[in-house]
Amino acid sequence: MLQRKMARSGTILLLIGGFVALCYCTAIANAEEYMKYKDPKQPINKRIRDLMKRMTLEEKIGQMTQIERTVAADHVLQKYSIGSILSGGGSVPAVHASAETWIDMVNHFQKNALMQRVGIPMIYGIDAVHGNNNVYTATIFPHNVGLGATRDPELVKRIGAATALEVRATGIQYAFAPVIAMCRDPRWGRCYESYSEDPKIVRSMTEIIPGLQGDVPAGFPKGVPYVGGPDKVMACAKHYVGDGGTVKGINENNTVATWHELLGIHMPAYYDSIIKGVSTVMASYSSWNGVKMHANRDLITGFLKKAQGFRGFVITDWQAIDKMTTPPHANYTYSIEASINAGIDMVMVPYNYTEFIDGLTYLVNNNFVSMSRIDDAVKRILRVKFTMGLFENPMADYSMAKHLGSQENREVAREAVRKSLVLLKNGKSGDKPLLPLPKKASKILVAGTHADDIGNQCGGWTIEWHGKSGNTTAGTTILSAVRNTVDPGTEVSFRQEPDAEFVKTGKFEYAVVVVGEVPYSETYGDSLNLTLPDPGYSIIKNVCSSVKCVVVLVTGRPVVIEPYLAGMDAVVAAWLPGSEGQGVADVLFGDYGFTGKLPITWFKNVDQLPMNFGDPHYDPLFPFGYGLTTEPVKAN
Repeated sequence: MLQRKMARSGTILLLIGGFVALCYCTAIANAEEYMKYKDPKQPINKRIRDLMKRMTLEEKIGQMTQIERTVAADHVLQKYSIGSILSGGGSVPAVHASAETWIDMVNHFQKNALMQRVGIPMIYGIDAVHGNNNVYTATIFPHNVGLGATRDPELVKRIGAATALEVRATGIQYAFAPVIAMCRDPRWGRCYESYSEDPKIVRSMTEIIPGLQGDVPAGFPKGVPYVGGPDKVMACAKHYVGDGGTVKGINENNTVATWHELLGIHMPAYYDSIIKGVSTVMASYSSWNGVKMHANRDLITGFLKKAQGFRGFVITDWQAIDKMTTPPHANYTYSIEASINAGIDMVMVPYNYTEFIDGLTYLVNNNFVSMSRIDDAVKRILRVKFTMGLFENPMADYSMAKHLGSQENREVAREAVRKSLVLLKNGKSGDKPLLPLPKKASKILVAGTHADDIGNQCGGWTIEWHGKSGNTTAGTTILSAVRNTVDPGTEVSFRQEPDAEFVKTGKFEYAVVVVGEVPYSETYGDSLNLTLPDPGYSIIKNVCSSVKCVVVLVTGRPVVIEPYLAGMDAVVAAWLPGSEGQGVADVLFGDYGFTGKLPITWFKNVDQLPMNFGDPHYDPLFPFGYGLTTEPVKAN
């Protein structure tokens, strides 16, 4: 009897034990299934599918939302599953913030993003268009127009790699660069952000994308976004498409072009960007033949995504869907519906995120926007996040901070400055060339509003959105560079605005006059006259009428110089060289030769515009591709 009871008890215990083991195994299996999207060994497509089936509509729309850092409160990130945060132009955690302060901020945002139910890491984006240019002490590279003058794609790739390091130095993973617009009219306020008026040059300069993101591996599928490691960043080809071809160069205006012209002039650089694995494409504020690009389904979904096979995500510009109506924000529900159905995947809101989220939720629930369109957008966003390893390494690395403004990166920028300089004139008719200048002289004059002004030298998109004159960041001014370069026995006199009498009686052997445009960006730079601001021309006249002079033009585009050209001995287009002004002196004084070529036609007068190489009425002051050369002087 006792034996039977014991046997029965043993059987029950075995059954209970088996049941417990089964429950445990089931729990483990469920746990493994639940964690599939977090498993880096799983194929990316499986991870995307696993995560998406767990996401609510609210979480999906949250991923499609990009907000400005100033509204990214802890509870907002935790509640809404916000996909991305950005710094607008000049939006910083503190004045003169260190790299570590930036990393602290980004990591704080990331910790809160990861606390959301499904824990999707956020992407932080910034306008790093000529270096990590919002950040104090970052290396500021020449703006794109100057890089176009170098005709050196390998150099531009190295600039991309250096920029990626400096962006990562601040904990940021996403650079809103490069601009691959064709500047077809220099009256456009963003002309300096364009490499050239010529599609061939702009196509070659898309080498900045593998610099930023890394080289796409052999056999990697075309159109799939690629980011090659923790020292690389997501890139953004912008602004799709035709932003540099608007009527009279008016920013955000209408580009009138045939389909053939659009494909032949404005589209080619996008083909190259997609082949090189660009992660994102930003839509343009502008219109093509009257249709807003943010609402152009044929070009975004039909051509970019389907015909070209782009599998990254399409993002809006700043408050761009608001600007789809006149006045802006007049019918926000329409703006949301039209842009999302056109193929926009992420919206740079950047402030009124609840209005956007509520509006898109309403449109989906009432069948104005399909669930398949939402899923397509989220799939693209997640593909980029998984591809770049963000789920495995969401937090920024403090050891990267050392790359901000490093000497190695500054040397790359200095090389870029040297190669970007275009020599337009060298000696008056019958005279021997003025350049290169002798380092040894009794007394020389440096003059002009841009000779000792790092802010003017860097231009727009530097520290602030529009940039700013003055001592805005670390770098070497052209005046400092001249003083560093000349013989110790050469006396360098500096006057910002010398009068004619001072110059006439100064006994100067020669003068370096540095004048140009004041910093601007976007619509604030649109100009119908393209003249130098006062007192630029009067400085040129006062100096060059009495002493041999080289005029260094610090501008984002060609400007009116024909009426003054005869009075100048030598003229150099220095564009917007950035923080490393020593590169200007390297070439002025012959340590290196002039090699730069015009990336854009230099007009005689604005009545000729628009005027591009190959036009029937082409009659420039200096043609596209022009640039005198000099040989380096071994012993100066």
